[in-house]
Amino acid sequence: MKLWITRPMTAEVDARARAEFDVEIRENTLPLTAQEMQRALTEFDVVVPTLGDLFSAEIFANAPKPRCKLLANFGVGYNHIDITAAQGAGIEVTNTPGAVTDATADVAMTLLLMTARRAGEGERLVRSGAWQGWHPTQMLGQHATGKRVGIVGMGRIGQAIAQRCHFGFGMDVAYVARTEKMLEFPATRAESLQSLAAEVDFLVLAVPGGAETRHLVGPDVLRAMKPSAILINIARGEVVDQAALIAALESSDIAGAGLDVYEFEPNVPEQLIRMENVTLLPHLGTATEEVRSNMGHMALDNVAAFWAGQALPNPVA
Repeated sequence: MKLWITRPMTAEVDARARAEFDVEIRENTLPLTAQEMQRALTEFDVVVPTLGDLFSAEIFANAPKPRCKLLANFGVGYNHIDITAAQGAGIEVTNTPGAVTDATADVAMTLLLMTARRAGEGERLVRSGAWQGWHPTQMLGQHATGKRVGIVGMGRIGQAIAQRCHFGFGMDVAYVARTEKMLEFPATRAESLQSLAAEVDFLVLAVPGGAETRHLVGPDVLRAMKPSAILINIARGEVVDQAALIAALESSDIAGAGLDVYEFEPNVPEQLIRMENVTLLPHLGTATEEVRSNMGHMALDNVAAFWAGQALPNPVA
């Protein structure tokens, strides 16, 4: 079996892959080109792709008899892979759920606290040398404890964020989800996203990417939010209409935003970069040594099961 891993991995995962498989590990950290994706489908039995490797219907159509039979995606999100087209080509797809939950929830709280307490702005002030010392009205932000948080998407990650908000900060939790959730903490399910947006101090996005959630947060939702409210996105960039968000921030329709993802990554609009009330992180959701190693092992577990003819641990197609 020939295996291709499309990005460098942690040393732990790299060592396992080389010990167990006939593997080629791509050194480039940028997404695959169309030519490289054709190579992936025609020269390898299994490929471990990740975010940005856009296996579209066109890519599959251009490889009508693929050698590849499994895309063992490195990541829980797989909206960069056309699942229907993969199935049509006889290719199975797996992902790495669970491994990313706590780290992603931690980054959501990082963004919430940084934006509410103006931490990024404060750090820039100190680094600039312009800080003149403490005084009673210096950089007054928003209190997080005891506020009302709205979680959009109450899956694994949404629940982990809600737990941190409720148990750690005494927040009142509300949410929208496809179904009512049985939770270990009090939470109210809102009738709609707009009604949720209208009643919360922090609106946190934790839904999968894809066509169903593209621009889920647009002008109507942003207009519904309180002028004092803050939007947090740790989902996928395209879940938010980025142009509408910029307009809402520029007109002070909302107080701020904390973003770990962007609609056209890695491009970040200059308008967002200039705004002091926006916290910008470079897609750090799962960026810890332990989590990235766990994700890599989960992907390789799928590879090993596939090659042994066993049931795939984490199939998505």
